[in-house]
Amino acid sequence: MEKQEKIDLFYNEAHQFKNGVAQLRTVALNCGMTETYKWNFPTYMINNKNVIAISKFKNHFGIWFFNGVFLSDSKKVLENAQEGKTMAMRHWKFTSLEGIDKKDITAYINEAIENQKKGLQVKVEKKPKTKIVFPVHLSIALENNHDIMDAFSKLTYSKQKDYAEYIATAKQEKTKLSRLEKIVPLILAGRGLHDQYKK
Repeated sequence: MEKQEKIDLFYNEAHQFKNGVAQLRTVALNCGMTETYKWNFPTYMINNKNVIAISKFKNHFGIWFFNGVFLSDSKKVLENAQEGKTMAMRHWKFTSLEGIDKKDITAYINEAIENQKKGLQVKVEKKPKTKIVFPVHLSIALENNHDIMDAFSKLTYSKQKDYAEYIATAKQEKTKLSRLEKIVPLILAGRGLHDQYKK
């Protein structure tokens, strides 16, 4: 299904908040943003950067501000999307059409657009890489086969860590051995344990 079809389906399907999200869409488009579809929601962008998304659920609908943490929030309406996990995103929830004040929403969106143009964004600090603890079975396989060792050394840190944990978490000896047998061809092929699940 094309993005436009998904957007049309989102706004046209029968839903108690159909009129509410339609009004939010009008405000978003009037602010001059580009409409697209990401993460199952209509998303609005400036210069190919996400500014807001419009959402609807069983009990509410609303606007996600991708970098809402930088908004002044004069009306005190924004909520952390996921307390403790979400750093930048903020959500403005509505439960009825009466809650929609187009002037206020426009002001919030325009501020979000300006912040995006200024390049304001939360800097995510990368966690330091911990030393990989190699289980005995994997260590033996690497030490006794130069091809496996060579292929393994070319893998990324995260792929090496995945393989080490995969062997280490097996409780029984026969499971460790069967897992080792399974991963050797993957290592030799330069693939990660979970590559087949990644698109």
